[in-house]
Amino acid sequence: MLGSLSAPLRMVEYMSAHVPEELSDEVRRQAYAYVLGQYLGDGYIAMHRRGVGRLRIVCSDDWPLVRDRVARSMEILLPRNVVGYVPKQGCVEVAMYSKRWFALIPQHGPGRKHLRSIQLQPWQRPIVLRDHVREFVCGLLHSDGCRSINRVVTRGRPYEYPRYFFSNRSEDIHGLFRQALTEGGMHTTRSGWHQSVARRADVELLDRWGADKSSPWPAGEECPGRDSNPQGPKTNGF
Repeated sequence: MLGSLSAPLRMVEYMSAHVPEELSDEVRRQAYAYVLGQYLGDGYIAMHRRGVGRLRIVCSDDWPLVRDRVARSMEILLPRNVVGYVPKQGCVEVAMYSKRWFALIPQHGPGRKHLRSIQLQPWQRPIVLRDHVREFVCGLLHSDGCRSINRVVTRGRPYEYPRYFFSNRSEDIHGLFRQALTEGGMHTTRSGWHQSVARRADVELLDRWGADKSSPWPAGEECPGRDSNPQGPKTNGF
């Protein structure tokens, strides 16, 4: 097994200092920021023969539009490859085969993410923490976050307000989420494995960004190049 891992891992080590050719235009960079956020939450790259990786992102059946955005973002990033779907109990696995995943997502490695270091490469930082913070934050929230209504009693009167939660067991991923929100001018508070965004202006900004899973595209934008399919995607034979 170790022998089969060595070649892809050497590829990651060699390419981690270079911007992959797939990220030469802004549309692909936007898609990449979103896919990376999703990977850090619910993604995994499985190694296959001949150095091929299979990126798998698990999407809940409760949020079909998030599933569509994941699939479309993969298609934009690697347009020559095919997105496949594997239905599971209460969810669907959105996946794509490519040798390029090891270069595009150098955070891939053995073991669970919260038990290993997750650090951005120098070429990734301007993409996800400067130019396309919106897409990166939405990828993280669509995978490991939610929008909820918080209900409290203030001076004897009930009061409710929306807030966003992000939950993850990795300290490094929490740090990336916090950095991205700070870059976007937002404030977050931390409690255990959870971060929350509750200031009204910040919640409204996240809503406009498309962070709500029920409307997972920025305000005024739609899923580019993908028709709505209320029956869900067709299953590929993975």
